Amino acid sequence: MAERLDTPLEARRRWFHRRSKDPDRFGRLSEGVARFLGTPRFLIYLTIFCAVWMLWNTLAPVPLRFDSAALGFTALTLMLSLQASYSSPLILLAQNRQVNRDRVSAEQDRQRAERNLADTEYVARELAALRLALNDVATRDFVRSELRGLLEDIVEEREERIRDLERDLAGMQEDRAREQDHGQGP
Repeated sequence: MAERLDTPLEARRRWFHRRSKDPDRFGRLSEGVARFLGTPRFLIYLTIFCAVWMLWNTLAPVPLRFDSAALGFTALTLMLSLQASYSSPLILLAQNRQVNRDRVSAEQDRQRAERNLADTEYVARELAALRLALNDVATRDFVRSELRGLLEDIVEEREERIRDLERDLAGMQEDRAREQDHGQGP
């Protein structure tokens, strides 16, 4: 029976093909190593390691020495080169991951700034609309001045009415006085 070409073959599971449940685990590990390589603690550990290595291969009995000082500590040089050759790519990987995080953070900041700008513009438009609406609404000072004007008009009308009543009263008193003068007269 011919195999179908549109379906993949079943994957063979080998130890180097095992899929990690967390694909980002190596990246986090490399960042941890890179973070450790940049600490004073690492420099102190490396200095102590090199000093012990050189002291051992200089002061220990000849049969126990494993790296010759006469040859310039070749094994130590090789080990330090190996450490440097592994730490450089790990540091670069950690830097690339940081650049990706910074890019995502910058994109989120840009989106947040756009939302803030849109919100600010909306609030400015609403504030302008409120200002326009308030031009049509009577303010407290306007109402007070209108009431003051009405009160002054009422006071003037009252005073004029009082004057009219006083004139009428004066006229009535004069009429009464004339009637009394005519009634007592001839």
